[in-house]
Amino acid sequence: MSKQNNNLPETEDYGNDIVTLVDENGKETEFEIVDSLVTDNNEYFALIPTETAENLSEDDGELVILKVVEDNGEEFLEPIEDDEEYESIAEIFMERLEDLYDFES
Repeated sequence: MSKQNNNLPETEDYGNDIVTLVDENGKETEFEIVDSLVTDNNEYFALIPTETAENLSEDDGELVILKVVEDNGEEFLEPIEDDEEYESIAEIFMERLEDLYDFES
């Protein structure tokens, strides 16, 4: 699994947190960070594509959940490879965000 080619965004006290992720094919996509979660062992972000964020009233949203990993002192976002870990974290995010968004199952 390749790492997302981006550093984590700095948190600001105002506005939406937007991050640009680059996939394995070099395609850039902007995402809005809608939630974050820190557990005893890891940190996770719930993201939605910015074009989806702008049209949530018209369409169901697609929630993307990524895990923070460290490599050579730099932090990156990666997909969660363990199915059980993903299901557990996804459930937490879905419960926390269900009143704000209507996500695809």
